[in-house]
Amino acid sequence: MNEPQPVLIVGATSAIARATAAEFARRGHALFLTARDAAELGRIAADLRLRYGQPVETEAFDLADTEGHASLLQRVEASVGPLYGVVLASGSLGNAERTREDEGEAARLLHINFTAPALLLNRIARELESRAEGFIVGIGSVAGDRGRQSNYVYGSAKGGLALYLQGLRNRLNSCGVQVLTVKPGFVDTAMTYGLPGLFLVASPQSVGRNIATAVDKKRDTLYTPWFWRWIMLIIRSIPERVFKRLSL
Repeated sequence: MNEPQPVLIVGATSAIARATAAEFARRGHALFLTARDAAELGRIAADLRLRYGQPVETEAFDLADTEGHASLLQRVEASVGPLYGVVLASGSLGNAERTREDEGEAARLLHINFTAPALLLNRIARELESRAEGFIVGIGSVAGDRGRQSNYVYGSAKGGLALYLQGLRNRLNSCGVQVLTVKPGFVDTAMTYGLPGLFLVASPQSVGRNIATAVDKKRDTLYTPWFWRWIMLIIRSIPERVFKRLSL
């Protein structure tokens, strides 16, 4: 009997990450979950073990601690074996108003949404490349497709992550490692709860299913739900001379 292929879920306490973790456990993968909330990680892991009967290990870890990335990956391998895949779901919407006045808040958002994820994925990419197998999933946002005054710091970080993943995909394609860029629209999560102007809000469960299916099908980019691909195509096609006058 084959050993379950280990998948690391970073930011595992988010609603999208929980749903995605359930889909990979359903497919027979061993899981290693990381996030900052140890107690919540324990509850999620216990539920997944009970439901799917797969090995699930956890560790409380702050992705922003880039100096700890190498030792984290060593502990992951010691616990569940060499990684086959990673789902990078960590991030923070932050406070857009504060980023205009507070450089510390802007730096925090840029670090947690781009710099820290890219540095962790750099390390994981080297491991997968050496074995010529596996997958990397980076969860970005449709906010990264075009800069808007309402959230351009967050959006620029997610846009940078998408560009990073595109380059990583180009690099790893020849060795058979899949890199999937996920761009969710509005999803019913704690991060979006109470925000004004939300529409066409998807459930985390449907997004998790879409992500796992996209990995199965070796997709490169996933807009989820599917119609966001066309919504963002329209938004990207608006000429800048017009777009800059809009209040978005």
